Amino acid sequence: MGSEFLLEEQRESWGSRGGFILAAVGSAVGLGNLWSFPYKLYSHGGGAFLIPYIAALIVIGIPLLILEFSIGHYTQRAAPNAFKRGHKRFEFVGWWGIILGFAIITYYPVILAYCFSFLWYSILGIFNGGELPWAGEGIEGVANAKKFFFDDYLGYQEGPALGSVRMNLVWPLIITWVAMYFCIFRGVKQVGKIVWLTVPLPWLMLLVLTVRGLTLEGSMQGLVYYLDPVWSELAKPSTWRYAFGQVFFSLSLAFGVMLTYASFLHRKSDINNNAMIIGLADFGTSFIAGLAVFATLGGMAYVTQQSGNPVSVADVATKGPSLAFVAFPYALAQLPYSAYFSFIFFFALVTLGIDSAFSITESVLASIVDKSGWRRSIVLPLLSLVGFLIGLVFITEGGLGWLDTIDGFVNGTRGIVFLGLLECVVVGWLWRIETLRRHANSNSDWKLGKWWEYLIRIFIPIVLGVLFFWQLFDDIGNESGFLRKPDGEWIVTNCVGVGVWVLVPVLAVVLSLVRGRRDIAEPSRPELELEIKGRRGGLWAFGFALVSAVLLLAALSRSVSVAAGEVVSNPLYWLMVVGGVVAVVLGNYVLEKTTTPSSQSSWLARWAGLLGIMDISVFVALVLVGFTAGLEIDESPKVISDKLGGVSYIILAVVFLILIGGLGWCFYRALAAAGKDSGIQHVDEVGD
Repeated sequence: MGSEFLLEEQRESWGSRGGFILAAVGSAVGLGNLWSFPYKLYSHGGGAFLIPYIAALIVIGIPLLILEFSIGHYTQRAAPNAFKRGHKRFEFVGWWGIILGFAIITYYPVILAYCFSFLWYSILGIFNGGELPWAGEGIEGVANAKKFFFDDYLGYQEGPALGSVRMNLVWPLIITWVAMYFCIFRGVKQVGKIVWLTVPLPWLMLLVLTVRGLTLEGSMQGLVYYLDPVWSELAKPSTWRYAFGQVFFSLSLAFGVMLTYASFLHRKSDINNNAMIIGLADFGTSFIAGLAVFATLGGMAYVTQQSGNPVSVADVATKGPSLAFVAFPYALAQLPYSAYFSFIFFFALVTLGIDSAFSITESVLASIVDKSGWRRSIVLPLLSLVGFLIGLVFITEGGLGWLDTIDGFVNGTRGIVFLGLLECVVVGWLWRIETLRRHANSNSDWKLGKWWEYLIRIFIPIVLGVLFFWQLFDDIGNESGFLRKPDGEWIVTNCVGVGVWVLVPVLAVVLSLVRGRRDIAEPSRPELELEIKGRRGGLWAFGFALVSAVLLLAALSRSVSVAAGEVVSNPLYWLMVVGGVVAVVLGNYVLEKTTTPSSQSSWLARWAGLLGIMDISVFVALVLVGFTAGLEIDESPKVISDKLGGVSYIILAVVFLILIGGLGWCFYRALAAAGKDSGIQHVDEVGD
């Protein structure tokens, strides 16, 4: 990757650094921050969950953000062309992420349509004397909220049948797509202006909800559910798996959004500091959202206890859409001025969600425009129309079940985690990642060390590989069946999900083979003329990796459960994985010692490192499968008190210290760099 890979023509850029940061934060902060993070924290150890989450944010989230910013900023292209400029054979990696992003924008606007509908119900409630259509007290109120959402609003029916389109959802879906269209139809400079409204507004709304929640009688009971640490949960690998996965999904990594946004940055723009600011802002939003949600649920529990028809936080703190469209609406209905606070909540959801939705749409749009050379004014209406028509599938009577299934395959461990793994190994092993590090450092308020290369090349791929293979082995070993039930009946939704999962990389390869615009010359490939060194070391490394892979495949040829038992108990497999470690270490050594401006490393060394990463990941995943198979899970209910313990206050203090200290340090570095006149683009500085 040399300077010859840079974009040949002038590219539109953000109006200011602040606009870019807010747009990226808006993409990272979405609907999931208000229900996914609080629920996962509550379900997996409370305050204890923050230990693996913060670790994952630091060692995976922010480094990967820096990687995507560096690729986009260096190449000045959206994801497909960015990877193509590293090597033409890797264009499919960018398209893979873009296709996943397109799949998301077929169903994500449907959830936004729910938000618009409930916002409208809240407005009607304000003018109808404060009465909400799902209002009710105690257990009856919970039943009312569930009936309103699933029966009256969705007409939901379980099973693979779609049923008829819900006409009450068509107009909210149209409104959602129209809003997304007008947010981005004039390009990123307009986006940079819009986000000054759509990003601060949900923060303001969340602040109002948090203050309101914390001032409610009984709010402490909800905070105890949310924050009291259950340290035994840290002994469960699933807690770490969910924590690392949540960071990855929350930051919009791997499906081209951050890479595309960075491609519109001014050439002197900061990279490293921006990534840290965005990562910490996303974490802070999630954490504050949890305080607002559970403080309000605690107030709800107190009100129902006083009425003699008690409902606990645990009765309504359910995952997925139920938390946002059943639990929280019910909780708000128990409070004075319920319609007003319901309006604030759903307005916050709309403004949170619209940023994420149009950011993904922008990444898809920019990729198509970069590839084809067609005008945005033509591509965007067509893209919006296609997205809307496919979205009609998810507003049928059975649409919610299909939405959950497709989301699980696309926006889960099987989808973007594997793509993140692929992104890391392609850049870390098959490109010159040190070029990206030098580029990031030349345009940043603080510098990356060599450790960043090792994170991208070795550590992060192993972690993401373990997550992917662990999920895969769980699916294969599922006793109730994954594709077929024990009685032989096919699980249609999962079969379709697997079909989508397989089809995405095929389409990515096909799109990469289509000839693109002709007004930009293919980048030259000076590496083809370079001397290749390290063949002997690469051959040894590849041999170690290959032997390790063959032994693992032999263990897996019988069954996952047998392989997991053998790996855990048989010393041969523990010795075997040493081969994978040796392959990675030796491949990395060859890569660093033989790569010079006039030479490049043997491809055997590169592929040895990649194969060694897979060997280690499969081995660790099998160990975890074997460990969890014999793990006795404590299902006893959590003991709840009416006040936070001392440890919970320490956790609160640490979290706010990280957020305030981290963001303060970032802004200090930005000011220090500005004082030195470093040439880096600072807030509100516009370049040519």
